[in-house]
Amino acid sequence: MTDTSDTRPVGGGAPVRRRSPLQRLMRYVPLIAPVLLFAVPCWVLLYSGQNWPLPATSIGTALFVLGLVGMPFAMARGHGRRQQDRAAIVGDTLLGASWVLFTWSVLLGVLLRLVLTVAGAGEGQDRARIVTWAVLGVTAVLLGWGYAEARRVPRVRRVEVPLPRLGPGFDGFRVVLVTDTHYGPLDRARWSARVCETVNTLEADLVCHTGDIADGTAERRRAQAAPLGTVRATRARVYVTGNHEYYSEAQGWVDLMNELGWQPLRNRHLLLERGGDTLVVAGVDDVTAESSGLAGHRAHLAGALRGADPDLPVLLLAHQPKFVDRAAAHGIDLQLSGHTHGGQIWPFHHLVRLDQPALAGLSHHGARTLLYTSRGTGFWGPPFRVFAPSEITLLVLRSPQPPASPQL
Repeated sequence: MTDTSDTRPVGGGAPVRRRSPLQRLMRYVPLIAPVLLFAVPCWVLLYSGQNWPLPATSIGTALFVLGLVGMPFAMARGHGRRQQDRAAIVGDTLLGASWVLFTWSVLLGVLLRLVLTVAGAGEGQDRARIVTWAVLGVTAVLLGWGYAEARRVPRVRRVEVPLPRLGPGFDGFRVVLVTDTHYGPLDRARWSARVCETVNTLEADLVCHTGDIADGTAERRRAQAAPLGTVRATRARVYVTGNHEYYSEAQGWVDLMNELGWQPLRNRHLLLERGGDTLVVAGVDDVTAESSGLAGHRAHLAGALRGADPDLPVLLLAHQPKFVDRAAAHGIDLQLSGHTHGGQIWPFHHLVRLDQPALAGLSHHGARTLLYTSRGTGFWGPPFRVFAPSEITLLVLRSPQPPASPQL
């Protein structure tokens, strides 16, 4: 057999780059991760000194094995070629539950046992059983609370954003941001309508959706997305694609949002005028667009700004926070993003930070660029949010010069 990692050129072509050990290891993460998610809690809760009766140990072990086999199977049927919503719900729920159980098995399995040992509380078996019940109790509470957090209508988060180049005519301009609605296997049409009702109470001048509308095609999730057509704004409703659109026929989502009255900002901009001042509102496709193979889809900031006066302030919509490096290089005033979900289920935010420069909130980049990263309006996959609440964001833009008072 030929070693395909060899760096020798084939047929005179460019040499093939040898994969690093880390890259080779990452190939096996999808196989290793499910085993760890179920094997570690199984060991901590059943086999680390508890001495449970044989029937209890056997039943518990069987449940962990069933989860280990069932989760990948359900995920494959739910998110693979078959796209079975019921299977996706089962797989996503098992994924979220196993992550929470794994996390607290590790934390309490070490810390609580250490505390009990130092305190001299009970014998070894008693301490081990206390750890088991504590882990199960904490996990049950967090999953119940996390489910309620994921399914509720997000709270409104109000943020004042000072922009030095913003003209006084735009002082107090109200921008509402919704993002990462992720309509999916769990039917959230009623939730979607209630979110839109909440947005309409905010009396927005501009409403933005920064992508990841749904998991599934526009045709399949149309009923859940339809309430977006009821959203009101005095000036405009604008939208850019997220990475999940490119898993589900992105052009279909662009067309549907256009049909619902939103303006897809696909590497273009529009000009808003207020009180004698002008604001450029631009948008780019998600950074994954070009690799999707869809003709004309790519993140092209220069194209989005083509023809705009460079002296005007720019509000940019870009799904992923990591686009801010390009935004800062172009002197963008404010970038609005989503994608991170704030980590969604603690402590997953540590992994998100490896890929993104910001997790949530307002941050400063380069000479003048501000980035606002939303924790997202919906949830992806597991129907849980733990220590990462969803949000509808009201951003109030502030000019360094207040608008002139009318002459009496």
